[in-house]
Amino acid sequence: MAKEFVVAIELGSSKITGIAGRKNLDGSISVLAVVKEDSTQCIRKGVIYNIDKTCACLTNIVKRLRTQLRTDITHVYVGVGGQSIRSVKNVIVKELQAEEVVTQQMVDELMDANRTMAYPDQEILYAATQEYKVGTQFQLDPVGIPCSRLEGNILNILWRKAFYKNLNKCFETAGIPIADMLLAPLMLADNVLTEAEKRAGCMLVDLGADTTTVSVYYKNILRHLAVIPLGGNNITKDIAALQMEESNAERLKLEYASAWTENNDIDNGQTIPIDQDRNIEARRFVEIVEARMQEIIENVKFQVPSEYDDKLLGGIIITGGGANMRNIERAFRHHTHIEKIRIAKTVTQTVSSNDPDINANNCMMNTILGLLIKGDMNCAGKEINPDGDLFDDGIGNTAAGNSDIHRQPRKIGETGDGIVLTEAEKKKAEEEQQRKEEEERRRREEEEEEERRLQEEEEKKKRENKPINKFFKNIKKFLDQVVSDKVD
Repeated sequence: MAKEFVVAIELGSSKITGIAGRKNLDGSISVLAVVKEDSTQCIRKGVIYNIDKTCACLTNIVKRLRTQLRTDITHVYVGVGGQSIRSVKNVIVKELQAEEVVTQQMVDELMDANRTMAYPDQEILYAATQEYKVGTQFQLDPVGIPCSRLEGNILNILWRKAFYKNLNKCFETAGIPIADMLLAPLMLADNVLTEAEKRAGCMLVDLGADTTTVSVYYKNILRHLAVIPLGGNNITKDIAALQMEESNAERLKLEYASAWTENNDIDNGQTIPIDQDRNIEARRFVEIVEARMQEIIENVKFQVPSEYDDKLLGGIIITGGGANMRNIERAFRHHTHIEKIRIAKTVTQTVSSNDPDINANNCMMNTILGLLIKGDMNCAGKEINPDGDLFDDGIGNTAAGNSDIHRQPRKIGETGDGIVLTEAEKKKAEEEQQRKEEEERRRREEEEEEERRLQEEEEKKKRENKPINKFFKNIKKFLDQVVSDKVD
């Protein structure tokens, strides 16, 4: 089994998914293992509400991955999303002296000021710079431009502190170190949208089980992010209101539901079987499904900021489990009046796998693949002894909470645990080392130069303060005064 791999976990409203994969030199991804656990009893609308059950799911995820990989897992990447995520615009202004040239330090000060912003019960998870207003002009890079007023327009992505607390507690209790928390909608967008779509302006719609996430891009910049508390489960519950179990309602949705149906195509005499004894009118079923889909789509359209209403030339890109509903594209065209619609069935990178869920290319694995692609630290630990317990790593540690799992994360390609660097990786590591040494040399030279300058200033002050120097300075001042009096 490979000794280098990345592990990512996505906490969804219907399931928790764990994935392990290896990054190849050609940029492709080889998926090594995929496991899932039902999360309907512990996560609602993307937010953890039952810590104990979530811990149990996470523990099972890691155990099953370790069993398939026969390798310990030192840490994991975690996708953050759900209803607790929202975006808020913020404007930071810095008044400058007349026609002062903008420096990188000034730009950094704007970002530092933004980080100190306080939001009730929320904190900043990610800050996306929109543009800078230099005087009266908008610029993406203001450095080097003279102005008297610098304004930074920033989009802050917020999440609830309670969600962060519960998420951390779950992983700590399960004994699973976190390599990094990644904003799932951004990872998804980076791996299903094309550069042309981001540049021209587009809207990414992730139709999930409990939530629908909307991301608006324009000129390669995230302009708006919102999570709507409506998803595929709302359609299931609407169908279940016709006096049936939700399991039957879900089956009917998957088998018969259509996001858009022409009125002439509906047979008033047609019925849909609920079970052996009962049927439902086809028209009634269509009305229920379409009414909820219309509500979701209209809420999606409402999320587009007015200034980008007619600028989304890249159209709408749909993904997530809800994108598999029949005629979903026609429904979006009808309710949004945007003709350019695309369904993102899989990520843009090449992915090889033996897992049927990955190879299905049905939009449902895009987020977890995006998290996997983003990860850059090796999550592999020691090899598990194949002759021992499946949950024993061969050195006496068991389960995901063993002491060895708390080692410091290691970058992909770094030596250790028998891992050998390729020539390309060695060259990259050497170049990185040379760059760091060069930066250190420059820093030392700057410090030595600053020290010399301070010494010279100190010596100058000492010379000026000597009695003889003060005496001659007073004589010179007296003579200048005498000459000035004679002139007058």
